[in-house]
Amino acid sequence: MSRGRERFPTSARLTRRSEFLALSRRGRRVHTSHFVVLSQNNDKGQSRLGVTVSAKVGNAVARNRIKRLLREFFRRHRYEIPLQRDFVVIARKGAEKLSLSEVEGELGGAFFPASGHR
Repeated sequence: MSRGRERFPTSARLTRRSEFLALSRRGRRVHTSHFVVLSQNNDKGQSRLGVTVSAKVGNAVARNRIKRLLREFFRRHRYEIPLQRDFVVIARKGAEKLSLSEVEGELGGAFFPASGHR
């Protein structure tokens, strides 16, 4: 059985500073309790994710855990996103305490606002 759909390839990630800055200038902002989600349509043929977690949120272990949870949420749901969009998720203080299901519940509305996902 192929695991191709389960991967989170480099092509699905925002990696350059210029991409993050462009989203912060022109992207649509959605605020949740523990995250700020910036989004904007792209012409890359797929949705992409960038994650920002500052040192104010926690130590390296906590920051890496948040990044893993956010990538897992995106990996699971990226084929449900109707348009090709770029997303940047900025974690706020308190996000380090969330479980994957809590992350899914909170980000569902930010990633799928019209459908009332989760």
